Amino acid sequence: MRAIWEMTASEIASAVRSKSLSAVEVTTAHLRRLDEVNPKINAVVQQFPEEALQAAQAVDDAIVRGETPGALCGVPVTIKVNVDQQGHATTNGLCVFKDQVAKDDSPVVANIRKAGGVIVGRTNTPAFSLRWFTNNALHGQTLNPRNRDITPGGSSGGAASAVAAGICALGHGTDIAGSIRYPAYACGLHGLRPTTGRVPAYNSSAPDRFIGAQLMAVSGPITRSMSDLALSLTAMAAPDARDPWYVRAPLDGGDVPKRAALTIAPDGMPVEDDVRATLMDAADTLRDAGWIVDEVDCPPMRRAAAINACLWMAETQFGAKALIEREAEPESQFVFEQMCKDAGNVDFQSLMETLQTRAALVRDWELFLQTYPILICPVSGELPFAQQLDVSSEDAFARVFEAQLTQRAIPALGLPALSVAMGDVTGRPAGVQLVASRFREDILLAAGLDLENAQGMPKVCTPDWV
Repeated sequence: MRAIWEMTASEIASAVRSKSLSAVEVTTAHLRRLDEVNPKINAVVQQFPEEALQAAQAVDDAIVRGETPGALCGVPVTIKVNVDQQGHATTNGLCVFKDQVAKDDSPVVANIRKAGGVIVGRTNTPAFSLRWFTNNALHGQTLNPRNRDITPGGSSGGAASAVAAGICALGHGTDIAGSIRYPAYACGLHGLRPTTGRVPAYNSSAPDRFIGAQLMAVSGPITRSMSDLALSLTAMAAPDARDPWYVRAPLDGGDVPKRAALTIAPDGMPVEDDVRATLMDAADTLRDAGWIVDEVDCPPMRRAAAINACLWMAETQFGAKALIEREAEPESQFVFEQMCKDAGNVDFQSLMETLQTRAALVRDWELFLQTYPILICPVSGELPFAQQLDVSSEDAFARVFEAQLTQRAIPALGLPALSVAMGDVTGRPAGVQLVASRFREDILLAAGLDLENAQGMPKVCTPDWV
């Protein structure tokens, strides 16, 4: 018999709603699991068990009164430390923000609470949420529970590590250059980057962000099942008037032809043989499920990645450069320097031309996705990287940066994308990325479910080191 902390979010919500389990029982089981495994992986860096149990009791009380708590009825959730949760510090992995306590919940946190989710902890991120690895001077390093020698991903590495280890059934993450999709990939999970504007965003603890983050940064779920992604998206995407970019788009966009494009090496990016083989397996699986899959070139990824670099570095250089110097954390300083080299000089003219180019490129992608409602492409050109590879040398950073081409490109287009777990290869998780047109997360989840039905759902793992 499976432990409670091995259950999916959908199973937990159903069990709590039917009173076969109480939300307090579920929360207690996950808090015990947190105490057992978190010292080994350092995924959760802010804990508040009494607050979590009070929230669980409120769910149980609502059920006794005959009320419906919501889609996430009693589901244990973690929140990344870069979004506001009332009464807790929005550190973003920074020593200088260790006392920046939020007075209000961000929209995504408020929506999770309204849906009956129970927040059991807040998860680690690299300083400034700037890397595909998770380490910082304030909270320390997060390890991957499936393999301590490889990255848990970043910047939502704590969220993915917590889900993989059974600390929570749903991990909240954010994504501006792969920070949901890559941690899910590295930890052998599913991760959904929603369309820009699908999930409302706002942090009252800080000034509004500049145009790069407004166009590219999103919140989304990391889970162990496709049904949990759908459930989570329903909860997270509830309206909130505090976000001027929020779009009231339906979650079901209607039927489309079951046709997919397979692009193994977008724009000629280097792709390892094991990654190629996984992509081919995914294409064959979708064909077996009734999809027509054509191997074709997708629209430009490098141009989209260059747009991401310009928008992100314009924001960072203008708004965060002084803060990076003040934090003086060597790893983020090194990464920032390398990313600035890639972006080149970002001035007013280059920013305006980038925004102009973006409009044309989004048009090209939307037209492509009318013909092929799904694109199958790499999450990364390599299997998950060794811990701290990116800061080991400039050459190593360049290797990591190139392998993450698709992670950097998609956010610049505002498109939704899904990282799908596809088992292990030589002791490292493997997976594929699916991309769809704006506000068509439903197509991603349908294709992802076909892959999951053939591959099986990811399972909880227990760190096996002392």
